[in-house]
Amino acid sequence: MKLFFLSLASGSSGNCYYVGTSDYGILIDAGIGIRTIKKVLKDRGVEFEKIMGVLVTHDHADHIKTIGCLGERCHIPVYATEAVHEGIARSRYVEETLVHSRRVIEKEVPFMIRDFRIEAFEVPHDSSDNVGYLITCGNHRLTVATDVGHITDTVSKYIQMANHLVLEANYDEEMLRYGSYPDFLKERVASPTGHLSNHETAEFLATHYTPALKNIWLCHLSRENNHPDLAYKTVDLRLAAEGIRVGKDVHLTTLKRMTPSPLFEIDS
Repeated sequence: MKLFFLSLASGSSGNCYYVGTSDYGILIDAGIGIRTIKKVLKDRGVEFEKIMGVLVTHDHADHIKTIGCLGERCHIPVYATEAVHEGIARSRYVEETLVHSRRVIEKEVPFMIRDFRIEAFEVPHDSSDNVGYLITCGNHRLTVATDVGHITDTVSKYIQMANHLVLEANYDEEMLRYGSYPDFLKERVASPTGHLSNHETAEFLATHYTPALKNIWLCHLSRENNHPDLAYKTVDLRLAAEGIRVGKDVHLTTLKRMTPSPLFEIDS
């Protein structure tokens, strides 16, 4: 079975990812406008009507902007933990209250959307609640972990279960340290409930790599405190130091902020 992955947007201005088969798919987060979602999907040959659900990681604005529209106007089920749903209901960025589309999930309790077996897991971040997702379909195991304050044992476990991985590389430590952010915001970003740096992501990947891992997509890069080439090189060099060859042992891609990626086709 083939699996398809697409980043519609990734970063502090908005986040939205698509995972699908030839017949249907799901979205992960919806922090960009509905017109943009429909246009990007159409441009990549994906029918919007085949979206079977939306998985929400957490209730920050750059992840939930269009959740109400997708759920209540487009009648697409919205899956999130109880705490995330409560955060969505309080958010001033969501215009439509989720009622009929509201689906409550629990961490580490699998549920199904068609052939997708989905499991949410705890991810530390300064939101009402935050989860990553392990999506299993056939022989494919795709893990999405974004807005990760630090890699806990739980996050590590689910990352190491993946053969396809979407993982945050939010900031370069030097760019953050000497950048324009006020001190309180620098502290928040670098805190254990903030974001992962390029170095932290690279170190984890280099020390926990297994040959089962085939694809890595670096996500949620900061506009002010990172650069796609810098994130890529940081991870590439650290993997190389362990004898792991990017392009041969594993494919590495940096997802650009508001520039949609190609539709990646992954064979089983």
